[in-house]
Amino acid sequence: MSKKNSAKNKKQKIETIEDVWKYEIAEELGLLNKVKQAGWGGLTAKETGRIGGLITVKKKQMKKGQSTQA
Repeated sequence: MSKKNSAKNKKQKIETIEDVWKYEIAEELGLLNKVKQAGWGGLTAKETGRIGGLITVKKKQMKKGQSTQA
């Protein structure tokens, strides 16, 4: 398959709130440059785990905020 066709056939990913948080947290932790250079696969397990943990905290805070408003 040519390069032109492979790029054409890729599905576009819809950006979610978690994706936005992932980039924000990577920037807060000083990892954004590393992500831009090597991609998400270039991070260590410890680094990705830290990002995932902080996303989980944000989700819980968001859920808690919604339940107190209802």
